[in-house]
Amino acid sequence: MTALTDFHPTPHIPCGCPQVAVYGTLRRGGSNDIRRWQSDVRWLGHCRLPGQLYDLGPYPGLVLDGSYKVLAEVYALTPELERELDRVEEIWPVDIGEYAKHIVDVELLPLEGGPPEPMPVLIYVAQPAGIQGRAVIDAEDWLDWWARQAR
Repeated sequence: MTALTDFHPTPHIPCGCPQVAVYGTLRRGGSNDIRRWQSDVRWLGHCRLPGQLYDLGPYPGLVLDGSYKVLAEVYALTPELERELDRVEEIWPVDIGEYAKHIVDVELLPLEGGPPEPMPVLIYVAQPAGIQGRAVIDAEDWLDWWARQAR
C-alpha cells in the first residue's frame, strides 16, 4: 500500500507547440472558458478541424476522422497554460486515458481578417475507449449544438 505522501506526480513536459485549438467547453463562453485558466490568453482566431464530435455528457470528444469541419478557437499557448489544460483534460498529473494530445496543421482565420495562415496547433483528441457507445454529434459547432439541447 502506498501512502498519499509517497505520491509523486509525473513532471509536466510541454509539447512545444505555440498554439492550441479548442472546440468544446474551453471555447469563449463555455463552462471551462480558457480565460479561467489564463485570463490574459491571446485569442488568435478560428480554424476548422477535420473530424467528428461525440457526446460525452457535459463536454464533447473529437475524433480526427469524419466529414465535418469542427469549429475551433485558436489561442497562443504558454507552458503554464498547457499544464492547466492538461489538468482539465485529465492528462496530467495522472492520465485517465480519455484524451490524447495531437499537433495538427490548420488554416488559421485571423481575428483581424486577412488571408488564412497555416500553422500547427495542439488539440485534445478523444481516445477510442472514451467514445465507444457514445452518440455522434451531428454538428460542427459544439457550443451552438449544446445550447439547443434540452438537458
